[in-house]
Amino acid sequence: MMKRRFAAMAAAGAAAALVLTGCAGGGGGDNGDQPWTVAEDVTIEGSATFEAMQSAGQIVIGVKEDQPGLGYLDAATGERTGFDVDIARWMAAELGFGEDQIEFKAIPSANREQELVNGNIDMYVGTYSITDSRKEQIDFAGPYAITGQGLLVAADNDSINGPDDLAGTNVCSATGSTPIQNIRENYPEAKIQEFDTYSQCVAKIEDGSADAVTTDALILLGYAAQSPDTLKTVGDTFSEEIYGIGVPKGDDAFRDFLNTALEEGGETWTAIWDANLGETGVEGEQPAVDRY
Repeated sequence: MMKRRFAAMAAAGAAAALVLTGCAGGGGGDNGDQPWTVAEDVTIEGSATFEAMQSAGQIVIGVKEDQPGLGYLDAATGERTGFDVDIARWMAAELGFGEDQIEFKAIPSANREQELVNGNIDMYVGTYSITDSRKEQIDFAGPYAITGQGLLVAADNDSINGPDDLAGTNVCSATGSTPIQNIRENYPEAKIQEFDTYSQCVAKIEDGSADAVTTDALILLGYAAQSPDTLKTVGDTFSEEIYGIGVPKGDDAFRDFLNTALEEGGETWTAIWDANLGETGVEGEQPAVDRY
């Protein structure tokens, strides 16, 4: 299991600023220092997903692009960086696809299952929590990381220090996310705001129309690191979020291939974690794969 030090999230967020706003991104792009190599002559017997990718000559991967340190697109440079993005690049390389054969697609949280069901993406790698309800529509490889739900507030907000302080406040999260479901079910006195992306929620904190953003602690650390003068994370985590790679349901051969790549790539996983999240104050240890 991944060792987590989320009790001091605010301090970790400040410590993370240099990494998440400056040098996050690990081995992404074509900079030549990635800790993986593109495999050759890959075969996956009985995988319709892999056959379709081979025919197309590319792999289409759903990602987030507004989460610093995890999945982020720099609008000025066009560079994608982050732990999730590099996990996606690594899995693509294991499948035999280099950077120039990857098409990244930004998919809102609420649309992830449908994009996989419709065949619009081959897999999804972007803070995608494994849940039983999602397994009804898709499958998951992994997990490849574990975190927990946290809270982000304005830097001068001293009234919210944990989920028990949310009654009567405006709490924002992404539509279709597990964190917003947790708030709705377990903290019903909070006033819920929902948007397609977490960055929209962060904007609501900054303009004063929301009191807190809730999602996974690793995501919130990135936002706090980007704006340490105006935002902070507070309190301990109050759930467990297990990140998996979303894949089409029933393609067991494809899922097994990704699981094996994760299991055999411990050094690569560690290098990706250290490059992207090593300075956040959260110590990463790769979780065991669940071959359900």
